[in-house]
Amino acid sequence: MTNEAATATPAEATPAADPLTHGLGVSLPSAEARAKAEGTFPYAADLWAEGLLWAAVLRSPHPHARIVSVDTSHARDLPGVRAVVTHEDVPGTALHGRGRADRPVFASEVVRHHGEPIAAVAADHPDTARMAAAAVIVEYEVLDPVTDPEQAFEAEPLHPDGNLIRHIPLSHGDPDAIGEIVVEGLYRIGRHDPAPIGAEAGLAVPRPDGGVELYLASTDPHTDRDTAAACFGLEPDRVKIVVTGVPGATADREDQGFQLPLGLLALKTGCPVKLTATREESFLGHAHRHPTLLRYRHHADAEGKLVKVEAQILLDAGAYADTSSDALAAAVAFACGPYIVPNAFIEGWAVRTNNPPSGHVRGEGAMQVCAAYEAQMDKLAKKLGVDPAELRLRNVMSTGDILPTGQAVTCPAPVAELLQAVRDFPLPALPKNTPEEDWLLPGGPEGAGEPSAVRRGVGYGLGMVHMLGAEGADEVSTATVKVQDGVATVLCAAVETGQGFVTLARQIVQETLGIDEVHVAPVDTDQPPAGPSCHGRHTWVSGGAVERAAKMVRTQLLQPLAHKFGMSTELLQITDGKITSYDGVLSTTVAEAMDGKELWATAQCRPHPTEPLDDNGQGDAFVGMAFCAVRAVVDVDIELGSVRVVEMAVAQDVGRILNPAQLAARIEAGVTQGVGVALTENLRSARGLIRHPDLTGYALPTALDAPDIRIVKLVEERDVVAPFGAKAASAVPVVTSPAAVASAVRAATGRPVNRLPIRPQAAVVTGA
Repeated sequence: MTNEAATATPAEATPAADPLTHGLGVSLPSAEARAKAEGTFPYAADLWAEGLLWAAVLRSPHPHARIVSVDTSHARDLPGVRAVVTHEDVPGTALHGRGRADRPVFASEVVRHHGEPIAAVAADHPDTARMAAAAVIVEYEVLDPVTDPEQAFEAEPLHPDGNLIRHIPLSHGDPDAIGEIVVEGLYRIGRHDPAPIGAEAGLAVPRPDGGVELYLASTDPHTDRDTAAACFGLEPDRVKIVVTGVPGATADREDQGFQLPLGLLALKTGCPVKLTATREESFLGHAHRHPTLLRYRHHADAEGKLVKVEAQILLDAGAYADTSSDALAAAVAFACGPYIVPNAFIEGWAVRTNNPPSGHVRGEGAMQVCAAYEAQMDKLAKKLGVDPAELRLRNVMSTGDILPTGQAVTCPAPVAELLQAVRDFPLPALPKNTPEEDWLLPGGPEGAGEPSAVRRGVGYGLGMVHMLGAEGADEVSTATVKVQDGVATVLCAAVETGQGFVTLARQIVQETLGIDEVHVAPVDTDQPPAGPSCHGRHTWVSGGAVERAAKMVRTQLLQPLAHKFGMSTELLQITDGKITSYDGVLSTTVAEAMDGKELWATAQCRPHPTEPLDDNGQGDAFVGMAFCAVRAVVDVDIELGSVRVVEMAVAQDVGRILNPAQLAARIEAGVTQGVGVALTENLRSARGLIRHPDLTGYALPTALDAPDIRIVKLVEERDVVAPFGAKAASAVPVVTSPAAVASAVRAATGRPVNRLPIRPQAAVVTGA
């Protein structure tokens, strides 16, 4: 590893904190916030090493084609080109994948999606690398793509594993149960991209032992290392991944197909190689949220109590499996939402197509079904003539109720309390006395519509997500805490993706040991595994491991004092850097008790096990759940179909507030992302070709699009099986907000709104 590469890796440390403002429950700022705000924080795209080469990847222009031949000779002959690699140059395992290893590093015989890698080039200049990649001549036999997931059942197999990835037929209760009131609906959810602020980038540096070091914005470094080692034909200990700053992530943001060519080129050339994806390559390469088709039928009695829910859920996985099996499990399990449903019959499928690949995006599976079941609740309320919030209150679940999977909800589930909080929160005032020229019309400050065409709507959404992995996933994390010379250091391979783990780790150690200065070491694969950064895992398992290690160090610190004074360590406490006994006899500082000693401990945290869903979709598949209620207020121009979100009121089940400012920021970010999902974000494709792989065609919400977000209630009912009692905070507002916005548009227009994102024509009222 070169010195230049090493110095480019961020060290996440913190200066001494004010002893009155540290520990759990306070708004401790992020140690890296200033550097990120000033633009000096190093990311993978900033890395450099002596003798650096540049990489470029050739990607397929077709969504489905047979590869007749690949001619790399013209690319190799270009001055400055150092290597060209194709499938023939992969020395180890040629397949990889997050959930299932079914994706080739380079397509060899068949191209299965637009943008699939064919070859990669290393050259002494980035322009040369791009020209060389374009000089690789590929002869294709273009095939008809399968882009309709419903056609995938009858189409010729697109993959040796077939087109069906998973089928879950959930059966719960009496299939003959019938309600007095029945409503049906067909819903479509579009393709959403994680759209990280920074596109994928990385640096590969060969090692003297024939191995390689990869500097990446990885969110699951040990899995990435094992995959890379298998591809390179190396033992895992000869591949090291160093995690650089992650420029925006919704969990598994990185594309392993991006990393693997990079390492192959470094090994082939013997030189450091850097690859920085363009925004187009980023859109083409990484996984997106599953486009979903949902058919629902809800049965209710005359009072609006749910009797039975029937649903069919079809996920479009794109060309490869990725994490589609996990997404389908979440979609099927949460298909009825946080409501008591005595009888549920849900059938779900995930299928391969030639569309862009789908995978893990925040709230996968749960977001799609939330939009559908909340639309069904609005239909029931309308048919019964009942207030939509009241209908929901008649059906909400609570702790002890049973999911359609047969699993009991043992964690706190204050769903009614959340809904009541947003329902009772005062509505924003109507702009009755505001001059027309000052109206914030739908469509922006210079909206083309007329105030007389604007209708206001109020809608609700209730959502739920699971925390940690599911269906038997072995959730475990390891952490080490060291203390020397009044400074604590945390070593844990939990990647900071913006969810705040580094700040949380500092707070835990400050709280437990009374030490102000806490450093969190950079992450690499020399440390024990901590698992991926998703589903609130690191707050739970990695935070739990840090807490256990810190408590072990605390015992080491207090044991000599307790022995000296003839008392147990439980009778001693550490507060504001001071150690005192229950009776006041002992009073000393942590620094005095340390007396130059070095203390350290390593601990693991592993939650209680789960089990896979059985053939009827039954089983205790989830460790825990989190809930959220959102009330959306929107203004809709019923002539133009434009929508402005006026306000989002949020109440959330958080277990325990560990960092108030950080929690509020995560909720606000999740709500804003949900607004984008509801109104603007749609990665469109035509016959498998992504139409606008850029941030002009893919419209993310900006600060001007963000509504007023009111966090009206945070319910702190601690989950007794979770460390600190805290729950995941980021995903559930993303899941719930799109459903609430759609509900509000329905209320404003009377239109069904059965598609996300909401198209303008869906909000136009004919004859208005």
